[in-house]
Amino acid sequence: VQLQASGGGLVQAGGSLRLSCAASGRTFGPYHVGWFRQAPGKEREFVAGITLSGSNTKYTDAVKGRFTISRDNAKNTMYLQMNSLKPEDTAVYYCAKTRWFDFDSVDYWGQGTQVTVSS
Repeated sequence: VQLQASGGGLVQAGGSLRLSCAASGRTFGPYHVGWFRQAPGKEREFVAGITLSGSNTKYTDAVKGRFTISRDNAKNTMYLQMNSLKPEDTAVYYCAKTRWFDFDSVDYWGQGTQVTVSS
């Protein structure tokens, strides 16, 4: 199963982007899915996650109220709507899927998509 992330780009501070992550070949399966990001010189960090059913979500404090994660299991696609973007949101964003909703470990990683927020 491959996870294909897309939707990154260059945006001014205060702007919005929507990232997508599609599962190619098969469905997401019985996994929770989520987004991580890695800024230059920093470790990869958890951003947002959503349960298999889509009924529960979680976010890192830095993005609460600005980012919204969702999934469409019929389309095997997950989304991250990012509003009110800040320069500190600049990073490579990775989608991932895991059996554990704490997201302390990940079963599969997608390739990253670059998000750059200019001030």
